Amino acid sequence: MTGLSARILAGLVLGLLAGAALAGSQASGPLLAVAQPVGKLWLDALTMTVVPLVFSLLVTGIVSAADSASGGRTAPRALLWFAVLLVGACLVSALLTTLALDLWPVPARAASLRSLGGERPAMSSTADWLANIIPTNPIKAASETAMVPLVIFALLFGFAVSRIEPELRASVQTFFRAVVQAMLVIVQWVLWIAPLGVFALAFAVGARTGVSAAGTLLQYVVLVVNGCLVTALLSYAVVALLGRMSPLAFARAALPAQVVAASTQSSLASLPAMIEAASPLGISKAEAGIVLPLAVSIFRAASAAANVTVAIYLGHLHGVALGPATLLLGALVAAAVSVGAVGLPAQVSFFAIIGPVCLAMGVPIDLLPLLLAVETIPDIFRTLGNVTADLAVARLVGRGSDPAKAAVS
Repeated sequence: MTGLSARILAGLVLGLLAGAALAGSQASGPLLAVAQPVGKLWLDALTMTVVPLVFSLLVTGIVSAADSASGGRTAPRALLWFAVLLVGACLVSALLTTLALDLWPVPARAASLRSLGGERPAMSSTADWLANIIPTNPIKAASETAMVPLVIFALLFGFAVSRIEPELRASVQTFFRAVVQAMLVIVQWVLWIAPLGVFALAFAVGARTGVSAAGTLLQYVVLVVNGCLVTALLSYAVVALLGRMSPLAFARAALPAQVVAASTQSSLASLPAMIEAASPLGISKAEAGIVLPLAVSIFRAASAAANVTVAIYLGHLHGVALGPATLLLGALVAAAVSVGAVGLPAQVSFFAIIGPVCLAMGVPIDLLPLLLAVETIPDIFRTLGNVTADLAVARLVGRGSDPAKAAVS
């Protein structure tokens, strides 16, 4: 656990305990009158970076992916598998999380948290949504935080930039990289006072619900961890069915990298161990040297699936109706925005890639800071699932590239 994560968690615990201790007392009213505006101001400061950060990350991520794919056939095949598995993992997560919450509903006592979630983003009818999926005015879409048309415009813009002259493409990339860096500086400033902001939000929660909110947070952690583990298990299934490698052999090959992933919570730190897994996976070092760095750069299957779980959980907590079309929309947005957020600090990416999913599904995002405070445990399993999925794609793309090692299949 990093120092910032520990301080945020401490802010959550102290806020809940202080709010619960003063619940119903005469002092709670004046303190709530201070805590709620402080918490809202802190959240608004963090939220204001979401649109420019997500748009810039998507543009730079798409352009970088297109540049990587221009050097041969291995990278384009990897990118195709990334897209298929990202969407597949998000759809499976949406289905299983919905079923899990039907069997294990959000506790009734969590209903008191809804008052902290702000207004729900407006959700159009299916016909209106389809009619407005292409933004006639991207700036208006950004000002209204209309994430679906904004994401689509960012994707189209990124693909278009990848086709222009190299000098102009480099200029556009430089500009949006500068925007990303500037937004990250603002986010770091806001996160520096995150313990205070989380304390204020948690105090309001504790004053309304007492320590019973801890049970809601525990359920959230269990569901997100399960979403990451399901993605890892899907990787084993995909390797067995399409990679023609036994799950046991894949497990032996992936284990060293998985151990590094769980201990460091960093896919990048796991890359050397992943490269070393090339021979046990039956693929050439040359193929692994292309696919795995690319996967670490833009492929986060478990994280995208977990983000869908977060949005669905918040939807159930706030009583937002999530039909099949909304779940499909959330899965697609989660897959798209995950492309650009790799390499960001965990505290930053938590808002940058989950906020757009929630907004696209019509789910309030005001409780995200409280969930960030307990993200340390899910983050271990996010990295574990991401690394497992990376190795699965390496097997799918590189299978047969090293005949001398094909015996493991």
